[in-house]
Amino acid sequence: MDSKGITAPELVTSVWLNTAEPLRLEKLRGKVVVLHAFQMLCPGCVSHGLPQAAEIAAMYSRDQVQVIGLHSVFEHHAVMTLDALKAFVHEYRLTFPIAVDQPSEVDPIPVTMQRLNLQGTPSLVLIDKTGAIRLTHFGRLSDMQVGNMIGQLLMENDDSQDSTDKPDRAEPQANGQCDDEGCSL
Repeated sequence: MDSKGITAPELVTSVWLNTAEPLRLEKLRGKVVVLHAFQMLCPGCVSHGLPQAAEIAAMYSRDQVQVIGLHSVFEHHAVMTLDALKAFVHEYRLTFPIAVDQPSEVDPIPVTMQRLNLQGTPSLVLIDKTGAIRLTHFGRLSDMQVGNMIGQLLMENDDSQDSTDKPDRAEPQANGQCDDEGCSL
């Protein structure tokens, strides 16, 4: 599995849904964290990314794997409001914690999306039990691939970080375009 080996930066959020209190990556050490960055109006997010996140959340114990949705809006800001997101989460029956990425004051790209250097939505970030980013991927990965990677991370000892290869990254599409696979910056 590709590994970046750097500690994941804390999420900078404005609001959390489906959790009584904000989650902090530092407090999730000892678990594998599956972070799915999405936008409500992203076709690839709706058709693949969010259903995959929901399946992962249903399949694994929260004692071992924590799924977090990250609503990172970098386009159509006026229509992707918090009320719209709440209705979306309810309609799609998303029950895992969802963070709303903090908007940047100087850039259309939200803060956490910038900190993680994400290329668009959907994006998957896998964080190992030590808090290190092990995979960053823009676009679609099959359920089998993701399940295999999560299984590998679960099998690792808490102190293992052998590989230091660059993370798996798909090439982004042309700027500002959406299709069935996702929406690029």
